[in-house]
Amino acid sequence: MATLWAADGSMTPGEVQKVLPSDLAYTTVMTILTRMHDKGLLSRTKVGRAYAYSPVQRAEEHAAKAMTDVLARGNSAVVLSRFVERLDPADEQLLRELLQRTGQED
Repeated sequence: MATLWAADGSMTPGEVQKVLPSDLAYTTVMTILTRMHDKGLLSRTKVGRAYAYSPVQRAEEHAAKAMTDVLARGNSAVVLSRFVERLDPADEQLLRELLQRTGQED
């Protein structure tokens, strides 16, 4: 996903393969992209004989959804508490500011 998020546009499996640091086979890259498309993480368009893939969400949106999913699976208070305990001071301050702004909109 990081490769596609960093791209300026859609990428074919061959283009993704060239960017990746490992020696993954073309068929492996194609299989992974197809599975991610089937899960709704990527959209694809036909380009010649191949498909070009692009993320359906930006990285930030994907991360926020993942965080929401984690909270939905467990005890939200405990999970949030552990999360806040691990924040560095700058991120904790940012979270406080965001919460204050959200509270002011009510």
